[in-house]
Amino acid sequence: MKNRNFPIDGQITPELMAQASGHGISRRDLLRGLAAGTVLAVTAGGLLTYTSSAHAQTPQRGGRIKVATATSSTADTLDPARGGNYTDYSRQFMFYNGLTTLDESLVPRMTLAESFDTSDALSWTIKLRQDVVFHDGKPFTSADVVYSLTRHKDPQVGSKVLSVAQQFEEVKAVGPHEVQIRLSSPNADLPAILGTSHFLIVRDGTTDFAVANGTGPFKCAEFQPGVRSIGVRNDSYWKPGLPYLDEIELFSIPDEAARINALLAGDVDLMNPVSPRSVSRILNNPKVELMESPTGGYTNLVLRDELGPVQNPDFVLAMKYLHDRRQINRTAFRGYGQLANDQPIAPSNRYYFAGLPQREYDPDKAKFHLQKSGLAGRSLPIVASEAATGSLDIAQLLQLSAQQIGLKLDIQRVPADGYWSNHWMKHPLGFGSISARPTADLMFSLFYQSDAVSNQSGWKNEQFDQLLVAARGEVDDAKRKQMYGDMQVLVHEHCGVVIPQFNSSLDGHNAKLKGLSPHPLGGLMGYMFAEHVWLDA
Repeated sequence: MKNRNFPIDGQITPELMAQASGHGISRRDLLRGLAAGTVLAVTAGGLLTYTSSAHAQTPQRGGRIKVATATSSTADTLDPARGGNYTDYSRQFMFYNGLTTLDESLVPRMTLAESFDTSDALSWTIKLRQDVVFHDGKPFTSADVVYSLTRHKDPQVGSKVLSVAQQFEEVKAVGPHEVQIRLSSPNADLPAILGTSHFLIVRDGTTDFAVANGTGPFKCAEFQPGVRSIGVRNDSYWKPGLPYLDEIELFSIPDEAARINALLAGDVDLMNPVSPRSVSRILNNPKVELMESPTGGYTNLVLRDELGPVQNPDFVLAMKYLHDRRQINRTAFRGYGQLANDQPIAPSNRYYFAGLPQREYDPDKAKFHLQKSGLAGRSLPIVASEAATGSLDIAQLLQLSAQQIGLKLDIQRVPADGYWSNHWMKHPLGFGSISARPTADLMFSLFYQSDAVSNQSGWKNEQFDQLLVAARGEVDDAKRKQMYGDMQVLVHEHCGVVIPQFNSSLDGHNAKLKGLSPHPLGGLMGYMFAEHVWLDA
């Protein structure tokens, strides 16, 4: 494998020119693209893409906005390692930066890092920016990177990416602005992985997260878990001209109707998510607008404990065949999103296995497996909440289908407030809502690896775990794609999650709020809206 250098945005290197020529792109095309305000990217597959970075209008500085999400609780955190939902991610991207940032094509862009270099995907050298300071005025150095990455491996930290961080065999500083990482096994996706919110960089030695001390576009002026966060412009931000806004207030309105009403009344300027059933209310109001972001995120039924894949695989199959995916898409999501097949890799991902036969709604097969499970005639609680987008509608559709095969599902509707800390993964039959991840490896590592903290159904499969490790270091892309295909089959057939569709994330916003654009990681520009948006006076 040749050295892979990930350039700073917009820099045309000889290597890029060589790759461009190989794909029929001329130097004139490259220069014209940069002159037009576009950013040049080399995807993991070696293809060049252009991503617009210019707005039709000149951004204006100043102003404050209020942003409403659906999730909050006393477990809200300023610690990137412990971020548990998209409100946490959005808050943390306000205050911190990562070594890389994932663009609209999920290509890793250099941020606090200036370059990543490797010859084998096992040992990496990372050179860091030298013009960055933390909010407390201290300079950013390699010590901060070493501390931020290694702390994930300490069980006391409670990192959500502990299983991913176990790959970091050694992280060491070899100079004030240079870090070397040696992995336990090769992983060509490292630059993309380090662009996710959990791996945002904190100050060396930080243990108190009552206030954020990062290098991000906003400084933390207030943080009240379960109440609100306020960020004010970081005048020392290292990106010239950014951010545009003076202040952002981020808080939660768990009730979807109340969230929509607040937007329509002008009490909030940006909100996520908008339920598909509420789209018409936004489209009919000239003062607000809707933005759709097709994503690889999904709402999934989680079966665990006595109803899960370890103790009762037949019940799992019964519930999979009981899902009428097309009806779910029409009814629960009003046609937004695309059908899924009980595995978490979306069709937009280059490792998606298109050859996996679509599981169809089949009440006869569902009844057969229900009877084998020994649960026919039983009444079972199913926990749903507005916090898991579409789960209430899905539960109601399942309830009707279940009645036809001799199963009673008792829907227990619980509040969105505190759902993720009080209910997610705490019931034999409930719902999750998983945000998109930039790589197949990260999705599988976080939610399907046997020892993952968020292995929702408690599914354990030795073959899957072995394939996961092998695929990370496989430099032959065809072989890697085959491995990921095999893993999708294993999840589809054996894992205790049901994934009916890949969701679109819908944002509602004040028509005067500009700079927003869709992002495949999710709404709110993949949770990274803060430094990009501005108000049109």
